[in-house]
Amino acid sequence: MFVVTLCLFLLSRLTISVSVTADNVPPYVKQCYEGDPEVIQCFKSSLHHLTPYLANGISEIELPSVEPFRMEELSLSLTTGPNGYKVSLRDIDIYGASNFSVQKLKLSEHGKPFETRINIPQLRINSRYESSGVLIILPASGNGTFNGQFDDLNAIVKGTTSVNIKDGVKYLHVDKLIVDIAMKNVKMNVKNIYKNNMILTQAINLFLRENGQEVVRVMLPQLRKKLAALFMTISNKLLSHLPLDVFYVPLSKQNEDKTEPKISDII
Repeated sequence: MFVVTLCLFLLSRLTISVSVTADNVPPYVKQCYEGDPEVIQCFKSSLHHLTPYLANGISEIELPSVEPFRMEELSLSLTTGPNGYKVSLRDIDIYGASNFSVQKLKLSEHGKPFETRINIPQLRINSRYESSGVLIILPASGNGTFNGQFDDLNAIVKGTTSVNIKDGVKYLHVDKLIVDIAMKNVKMNVKNIYKNNMILTQAINLFLRENGQEVVRVMLPQLRKKLAALFMTISNKLLSHLPLDVFYVPLSKQNEDKTEPKISDII
């Protein structure tokens, strides 16, 4: 996954079955508290707290590891003209998404979008590769495997949320999500192209090596839209099962906890 690891996507990974309540908090949920002057730092810490669970998966909620994260397809037109060089990447496995750090977190206030900035040191991509058209002067139709490495990836996630109430319980809902991505270093190559045609393989790899940033530029508009739609769908599906006060404890609940008698007082 590219970003992916985006915060709302990662927040959605907190979601578990309807048996979860504010009194039954699983170990992978790090709670934050309304009124805490360091609540932003707490939210950042709670996201970092998730990283080993994301990497290993959470069996009790049938959450598989995000290593790898899979996307279905990206289609790219890399040169123009009637015989332009076109590439399709399918069955895309993305590694490294769980190794993220939250650089900045700005909560939504007064209807304004929230904003999160995330850094991922390295993402690796393995996928099936199919191409058509002409590359330089060579017919470039063929298929094989694609490998990519993207270093120092920075993602910005912006969006708006609202709170829905169901049976008197509050749930977070993502109304809009926008994802932007930038990366500093790009390495891409293909293998096993059209019956191991070495001339075509070398030509494609030369093109990818000399035009890596341009390939990424063409890739990004699709990638942004696919990631935003995917993350919002998953987030809302999963967040619909997680009461808001499980991961963000309101003042009223904190006061209740303080007044509840201890077991030692009852015995």
